[in-house]
Amino acid sequence: MKGRIFSGIQPSGNLHLGNYLGAIRNWVRLQGDYEAIYCVVDLHAITVPQDPQTLRERTIEVAASFVAAGLDVEKTTIFAQSHVAAHPQLAWVFNCVTPLGWLNRMTQFKDKAGKKKDQAVAGLYTYPVLMAADILLYRATHVPVGEDQKQHVELARDIAGAFNRKYEQDFFPLPEPVIQEEAARIMSLRDGSRKMSSSDPSDQSRINMIDDADTIAQKIKRAKSDSEMGLSYDPESRPEASNLLQIYAALAEEPRSKVEAEFSETSFADFKARLSDLAVAKLEPITMEMRRLMDDRGEIEKILARGAAKAEAIASDNIAKVYDIVGFLPR
Repeated sequence: MKGRIFSGIQPSGNLHLGNYLGAIRNWVRLQGDYEAIYCVVDLHAITVPQDPQTLRERTIEVAASFVAAGLDVEKTTIFAQSHVAAHPQLAWVFNCVTPLGWLNRMTQFKDKAGKKKDQAVAGLYTYPVLMAADILLYRATHVPVGEDQKQHVELARDIAGAFNRKYEQDFFPLPEPVIQEEAARIMSLRDGSRKMSSSDPSDQSRINMIDDADTIAQKIKRAKSDSEMGLSYDPESRPEASNLLQIYAALAEEPRSKVEAEFSETSFADFKARLSDLAVAKLEPITMEMRRLMDDRGEIEKILARGAAKAEAIASDNIAKVYDIVGFLPR
C-alpha cells in the first residue's frame, strides 16, 4: 500500500457522467494501491439550500453509484460524512488555526456566492476548512483530485502545517494530490465552455448516471455541435467538438490524440452514433446496478453503516489525540 487515500462527492444534485469519469472511476482504479476511504459529503451539501428528503435520496444514490461503479466494500470504506461526528469537531479546531486571508484566496466561494456574498451562509465561506478536516481526520496521505481542486488540497496542507507548528507536533501529514495523467474534465453537452454540472437548469446539458439507454442516446444526438466537417480537439475555437472527443476518449480509455485521428474526417452525425453506442455499453451496466441498489435501500444503508463504523474507529482515535494536543480536559 502506498498510503491512505480520501475523497468524497456531494449529494447535492443528480450524479452525472462528469462525476463518474472525473472521480469515481479513478477511485476504483486506486482502491488496490491505497487504503481507500470514500465519503458522501452530505455536510458540505447543506451550504446551499436542500430539501431534506431529496438530500436523503441523493445520499443513497451517490453511495449506490460508488458500489455500482466497482468500489469493493471489502477493500474500501464507504460512508456518509454526517455519520461520523468528528468531521465538524476537527473542523472547529482548524477554524481556530486558519487565517482569514487563506479563505479569502479560495476561488469557489467567489464563484458560488457571486454578487450576493453578503447573503451567503457562513458555511459556504468556511467549507474549505471542513474539507481539510475530512482529509486530515484520517491522516490521509493522498487525495485524488482534478486540476481545479488542487487549491483545496494545498489549503489542507497549509492547515496541517499550521496546526503542527502551533502545537509543536508532527501529527498531521501533508497530503499529496493524486491527479490523473489525462484527467477527464467533462463539459456541458449544451455549452462546451462550461463544466457538466448538476446545477445546470437544463437536463439536456448532462448525462445522469441513472439515465436509461434511450435517454443517453437522445442527449448525445442533441448535443451541441458546429458546422465543420470532422472532429478536432481545440477547446478554444471548437469547445463542443473537443468535449465530445474527450468524452469518447475517456469512455474508450484511449489517448485523446488517437481518438482525434480516428474521427478527423467523420461527420458529427456518424460520430454521435458511435459515441452513443459506446456510452450505453459502458454506462448501462452501472445504471442498472445503481437502480437495483436504490430499490433495495436496506443494502446501501448496511454498507454505509459498516463504513461509518470503520471510519469512526479511525476518526475517534485521531480526534481524541487532537483534543489532547490542544489541551482539552478529557472526559
